[in-house]
Amino acid sequence: MKKLILLFLSTFLLASCSSVRVVTDYDSKTDFSNYKTFAFYKSGIDKAKISDLDKRRILKAIEVGLLAKGFKKSENPDMLVSIFAKSRKTVDVDSRVDYPISYYYPSYYYGRDRLRITKQTEGTLFIDFIDVKSKKLVWQGIGSGALGAITGAKKAERIQTFVKEIISKFPPDKKK
Repeated sequence: MKKLILLFLSTFLLASCSSVRVVTDYDSKTDFSNYKTFAFYKSGIDKAKISDLDKRRILKAIEVGLLAKGFKKSENPDMLVSIFAKSRKTVDVDSRVDYPISYYYPSYYYGRDRLRITKQTEGTLFIDFIDVKSKKLVWQGIGSGALGAITGAKKAERIQTFVKEIISKFPPDKKK
């Protein structure tokens, strides 16, 4: 039973650390079945204030995700894909009063305030789909989650997770 509880807790902690919160918005009048091809919107992507390495990682992950959904990359696309990213540092403060462990050892945690401060970087990735003919935004996916101090392969993996979660919501299911 202890092993089962430990397995559940460790799975929950890993899942909560890697989770990406995704929200989407779209033009309800748009028929998304008309979109078959895509290209990247260079001038929009150039404005994103992130490193060129991260831009390439994001664009590659978007391309892989859209190709897997049956879209084709084209020089004459139906829709353009743009990105925007931002990050912010968060500080969580948790204060609590501990009570004694036992009557015989009242000095352990008795009446002491404990302060726990957690610093974290939260990143937000916006993926926009723009109709080529009307030049209007037709779908936007926004993914937010903890970034942590990661580099290299772990950073690429985290970016892929963000993009995969966002792209999984496209095209929108209008039946809901």
